[in-house]
Amino acid sequence: MNLINAENITKAYTERRLFECASFSLQEGEKVGIIGINGTGKTTLLKMLAGLEEPDEGTITTANHVVIRYLPQHPEFNPTMPSLECVLEGNVSDENRWSIESDAKAMMNRLGIKDFNQPAGQLSGGEKKRLALISVLLSPADILLLDEPTNHLDNEMADWLEDYLKKWRGALIMVTHDRYFLDSVTKRIVEIDKGSIYSYQTNYSGFLELKAQREEMEAASERKRQSILRVELEWIRRGARARSTKQKAHIQRYEELRDRQAPIQDAKLELSSISTRLGKTTVELDHISKSYGERKLIDDFSYTFLKGDRVGIIGPNGCGKSTLMKIIAGIIPPDSGQVIVGQTVKMGYYAQEIVSEKPEDESQSSDLDSSYMNPEQRVIDYVKDTAEYIRTADGLISASAMLERFLFPPEKQYSPIGKLSGGEKKRLRLLRVLVGSPNYLELDEISNDMDIATLTILEDYLDSYEGIVVAISHDRYFLDRTMKRIFAFEEGGKLRQYEGGYTDYAARKAAEEEAKQEAAADVREKTQTGSKAPTSSEKKGQRTRGPQKLKFTYKEQKDYETIEGEIAALEGKIAALEKDIEAFAHDFVKLNQLMAEKEEAEAALEEKMERWMYLEELAAKIAEQ
Repeated sequence: MNLINAENITKAYTERRLFECASFSLQEGEKVGIIGINGTGKTTLLKMLAGLEEPDEGTITTANHVVIRYLPQHPEFNPTMPSLECVLEGNVSDENRWSIESDAKAMMNRLGIKDFNQPAGQLSGGEKKRLALISVLLSPADILLLDEPTNHLDNEMADWLEDYLKKWRGALIMVTHDRYFLDSVTKRIVEIDKGSIYSYQTNYSGFLELKAQREEMEAASERKRQSILRVELEWIRRGARARSTKQKAHIQRYEELRDRQAPIQDAKLELSSISTRLGKTTVELDHISKSYGERKLIDDFSYTFLKGDRVGIIGPNGCGKSTLMKIIAGIIPPDSGQVIVGQTVKMGYYAQEIVSEKPEDESQSSDLDSSYMNPEQRVIDYVKDTAEYIRTADGLISASAMLERFLFPPEKQYSPIGKLSGGEKKRLRLLRVLVGSPNYLELDEISNDMDIATLTILEDYLDSYEGIVVAISHDRYFLDRTMKRIFAFEEGGKLRQYEGGYTDYAARKAAEEEAKQEAAADVREKTQTGSKAPTSSEKKGQRTRGPQKLKFTYKEQKDYETIEGEIAALEGKIAALEKDIEAFAHDFVKLNQLMAEKEEAEAALEEKMERWMYLEELAAKIAEQ
């Protein structure tokens, strides 16, 4: 059954045309993911389907008696209304209040909102988004329209929502940039591209293949058109005259081919390496602790960042992830311990929140704090505040040229920041951080509101970035793709280190939980029987089980293919340095430099060898399966 049908819709905002005679339909039970670069109209399409906006042209029809619930990107509530009442508003009657209230409280607890009476005005933007999500999920509906439902959800919350939506029996349309989420939940991908809507009956992984095929077919058609045009043009140049009906038709065919619009090539966001040299001393955290009142966020944490480090920080919302980043960046002080920053370290800090008003006490804000964006300031001036010219691998580039590389055309560069979409503001803030040429980069929730195309290019950029990267993210794909080490916040403000990306961390936690449950079962069995219970290993020999097969993650597979070459290169570098050390034995300045380089290379080699041993062991286990 066709639930929604949009035919030949056109929609424009001033000079920007979002849709041009585009069409879309939704069938009963379909789960659809909408993707596209920021500013293409994803949110606008959801609003039109929800009946909150009208198309300039075309029609949108909805089946009779269909109930639609819409989750906006930035929900607002009555600031004086208690949190629980915000969820229940519009969802309860005298007859069902008890059961609905019970479900609401369970969901609120699941999504980290414990104070049911806290006024909505005291909640953060992320907490409001979660309240709105709960309200939508509690409501009886035939269609859910969800705009960025995974934003502000930690990994456990995202897993819960993923499972919930997979079991949801109604129809679903959502905008999200979480690629694992799209792969797991949706069965159809809709891409908005240059005013048109393209539909792919597959999940995100299948979409990538089908889109590549579509673009190749378009390119092949254009090559054929150009080839025919060359032949026709040569015929015209030979002096063809419209003396017959046949020749007139020939000329008309040429003119039609000539005037046909070629496929528009997507503008590509360009990122070339922008960083300064990093010396021997990087950033050292020495017994850092931080509390707010009785609540301890960080308890006695020490770590020395290595050159080329890629560290992902994860944990529940409110556990202290952003606080740790701000301590490292010098924006807030620790209660105890110290942060030692090397003289050559140049920090770049990408803040999670966007603030449109300057802090009252500007002396408390750091130059690194990128959260403030004046909505009246022009886009180009926002970048020029940091640098008018930027040195890149391609040479010196002006702020205007750099903005064009970041998909801000000249006409948009002189617009006020307030007219940008949420994703465009994030892209602009990322540019401002990068033009400072940092060699230590902190990214706090970079993946929220960032379109998939920009995220993909950022991930490729981080592959070649020579500095240190520390990232807070709930995007499991981003963590797997870019991070080599995970620090997870655990109870009491403790941080625990895990090697690899998010999938490695999750597998390790699952194995530990399984071992813990088996140990508890052993104790219960021993207590009940009064005799020695078999050990976990003995139990495994007594019964067959069906654990998930081991496999390499994306990051592990990539490392496994390249790590032996990297080890050989490091060994060669150390051998060359040893020869140089002998040659410069009497030049103490040069000798100290060479010794420092050798020490760094040996530390890197030791890290690579540990990773190689882990991967070899894992490869052997996979082969034995």
